[in-house]
Amino acid sequence: MIDLDLLRNNSEKIIALLKTKDPSFDGQRLFDLDQELRKLRADIESLRHKKNELAREAQSGITPEIREKSISVGKELKHKEEQFHKVEKDFKDLYLSSPNIPEEDIPVGGKEANKVVKEFGQKKQFSFDIKNHLDLGTALGWLDFESAARMTGSQFALYRGDAVKLLYSLTMFMLKHNMKYGYELVLPPYLVNERSLEVAGNFPKFKDQVYVIEQDDLYLTPTSEVNLTNMYRDAILSGEQLPIRMTAWTSCFRREAGGYGATERGLIRIHQFEKIELYTICRPQNSDAEQERMLKCIENLLQQLGLHYRVSLLASQDCSFPSARTHDVEVWLPGQGEYYEVSSVSKCTDFQARRDKIRYKEHAGDKTELVHTLNGSSLALSRLMVAIMEVYQKEDGTIEIPEVLKKCSLF
Repeated sequence: MIDLDLLRNNSEKIIALLKTKDPSFDGQRLFDLDQELRKLRADIESLRHKKNELAREAQSGITPEIREKSISVGKELKHKEEQFHKVEKDFKDLYLSSPNIPEEDIPVGGKEANKVVKEFGQKKQFSFDIKNHLDLGTALGWLDFESAARMTGSQFALYRGDAVKLLYSLTMFMLKHNMKYGYELVLPPYLVNERSLEVAGNFPKFKDQVYVIEQDDLYLTPTSEVNLTNMYRDAILSGEQLPIRMTAWTSCFRREAGGYGATERGLIRIHQFEKIELYTICRPQNSDAEQERMLKCIENLLQQLGLHYRVSLLASQDCSFPSARTHDVEVWLPGQGEYYEVSSVSKCTDFQARRDKIRYKEHAGDKTELVHTLNGSSLALSRLMVAIMEVYQKEDGTIEIPEVLKKCSLF
């Protein structure tokens, strides 16, 4: 949730910034509801004070005038309380739907306004006609989408043989790497409750994109960012505990896979995929440095794998809902002829921490402050599999496994 003091003290600027993030969001209505709610709260307190004064006067004897005033005040109080509850509900619903305030220096607009800020390496050139990962994986017996569709449904993947070896080799490689950067290993549950999704910013806005287990009122996690965001819910941390850096490997489940073009077949966009997440809780003044640290960690992984990639600063409308600033890391997939995102590194400022009530005190007697949270994929394994299969394919249709993976792999 955004800081309401910012909205109250500089409403025109904040409303304009929110409009650049989500043109459909009514920031003016949020401001108006907040003002109305504050006025109703003050009116109710005033009426309760009058009611108490009349009750004290009545201790010396109830007069017709006191009775009449008491009835009138009681009716008005009830009316105001009913108004308050209605406005409070409208306000809370809108407040939870408010995106984070984007930073002022990021590009304004949608995907077309994203700005490439860095490139590493060159697009690999081939001396033969290349195949995409779906054709390669099917011919090698690595991928079996027919069996996956039969046992589950469309846009689920089934890996076999060397594909499984590659997937787990990448996982071990990345977890070991992230540990060297100071991120603690975490293995959370794959199921989360509604409050956890609300805290992370997935609910209520993206409720239709999450798989639900109705009988138990639980949901399959769409990303371990949700799980890690909730590890310190309601906590008051000490300055000595910060920063907290974590990395988690989970399967992720999203209903968004939907109907896409031929270039997004195979592993490009599926309902269940493995992902390693980075997550940081830090002091507000350190969040810029922590975002750079995440980016370096992720870039170093791709550099060791010898993959060509670029880093883009996302425009306001392309940033994720809880993010104030996001960098996408996109790998070149030769079989698709396009760049695809394998990581989004987002600075969420105090947006999640306010929902989560994660605070800290620098010293024991200090006032509590909200922390900043950051997250980044490190990395999305299915798309990384695509990159390795397509970049390291040979003319005979086999895949050359990068040397760096052989040091900690099943091959």
